[in-house]
Amino acid sequence: MTTSRSWWLAGLVAGLAGLLTSYAAAMALTIRESPVVAVAELVIRWTPGPVAERAVELLGFADKAVLLVLIVVLVGLVFAWTGALARRRWWAPVLVYVVLTTVGAYAVLVQREAQTVDLVPVAVGFATWLVCLSLLTEPLRRHERAAVAATGEDPAAGADRRGFLVRMVLVAGVAAGLGIVGRAVGRGRRHVEQTRRLLKIVGVTKPDPSPAVRVGVEGVTPWVTPVEDFYLIHTAIVVPTIEPVDWRLRIHGLVDRVIELDYRDLISRQITESWITLNCVSNEVGGSLVGNAWWSGVRLADLLAEAGVRAGADAVLQTSEDGWTCATPLAALTDERNAMLAVAMNGKPLPIDHGFPVRTIVPGLYGYVSATKWVVDLEVTRFEDVEAFWTQRGWSEQGPVKIASRIDVPGSDDDLVAGDVRVAGMAWAQHTGIERVEVAVDGGPWQQAELAATPNVDTWVQWALTVPLEAGDHVLRVRATDRAGLVQTGVEAQPIPEGATGWHQVEVSVGEA
Repeated sequence: MTTSRSWWLAGLVAGLAGLLTSYAAAMALTIRESPVVAVAELVIRWTPGPVAERAVELLGFADKAVLLVLIVVLVGLVFAWTGALARRRWWAPVLVYVVLTTVGAYAVLVQREAQTVDLVPVAVGFATWLVCLSLLTEPLRRHERAAVAATGEDPAAGADRRGFLVRMVLVAGVAAGLGIVGRAVGRGRRHVEQTRRLLKIVGVTKPDPSPAVRVGVEGVTPWVTPVEDFYLIHTAIVVPTIEPVDWRLRIHGLVDRVIELDYRDLISRQITESWITLNCVSNEVGGSLVGNAWWSGVRLADLLAEAGVRAGADAVLQTSEDGWTCATPLAALTDERNAMLAVAMNGKPLPIDHGFPVRTIVPGLYGYVSATKWVVDLEVTRFEDVEAFWTQRGWSEQGPVKIASRIDVPGSDDDLVAGDVRVAGMAWAQHTGIERVEVAVDGGPWQQAELAATPNVDTWVQWALTVPLEAGDHVLRVRATDRAGLVQTGVEAQPIPEGATGWHQVEVSVGEA
């Protein structure tokens, strides 16, 4: 093989590796189709009617398969060409990859109900192209430099290609392996996703919040968090995909009787529903790791009462299908709050990434001590006898939620003019509730904001206030007071070990009216 052919081959192998890794990412994320298929669908939409009819006449049901093959062959030629370009200009292949990535991203985004996550496989493919082409062409480039330095002749005749061949086989093998693994993982996840979409749970209703929960200020965070916008924090590399028929939960430990439930047993019980705000202990002051949803499930207090908790127990060790653990205060699972084994979110079965088929929801506690996705085991125990995942890493033991408030409007980049300015945002203190929200301008006196309604003490609340601002630079600060009379502290603290504190502030510039 001549050196020039090696460059063409390097481009082809790097390009195909990118297609395989993007396909694997699409399968693993349960994205409807890979970027290549998205491009094929775009071609179909853009194909004139007479041409499409002629293709169907000639190819029948094989028309789509032929189209996919043609696309792969075409981009394969482009990939090989990028290898040749890389021999003379390192930046030329990058431009080609940018063009291909742009086409792929556009094809993905114009699909029905496309989401930002659908671009992840496109980004994975682009990164793979860059890394693999550099990896494969480096020995070729080094060999050519050495040959020129030694003889001054054109190195096209080639020499030792062992390094290049080893890398080529390695890249091709890894990419193919990822494609196979992605296919296998994706097949199982896709089947679970199909099951989830078809699942109907008696007693689960659709969310219907009162208009009174909103202050009516544009730009404020929606009171109901859409599922696709709800924050996601977990430690799983590959998210567990559990068929409902395979799910089991065991309640044991310091109990009078062990309870074992399957999914059918669980959803046949009385379903409870509630608006509950969740937030992550890692949320910074003013951060976005918080969301509010309509949760449906079975009360944990009833299940624990049925098991018969023994004296001396003060914790429940929760375990996820992936092995993650948290220790939850027993009192938070057995008091009047609506702690539950949740089976639905915003009126539909839980999304896979949010814990399908069953997860725990406990109002008033940070997620790291309460919100176990894919929960399969509850052990009634004592805090002194167990250690959980995050408490082993320095976080506090019981994790009660702290009062928090945030300014959403105005933002620091907003164009403001002197006069009355509407300030608005969110505040929360789950299982205690918010009594008052106040705003201070430039360190001045605290001014009380108006609060929207809330259905219970376990949700966040929207607030708003009109303040007069003169032209110039200003600092807006917000604080909240809960229904127990505790005022949010202005002392700044980092999230670890028990949650961030401090007043959120926004710096704004106001122009002349």
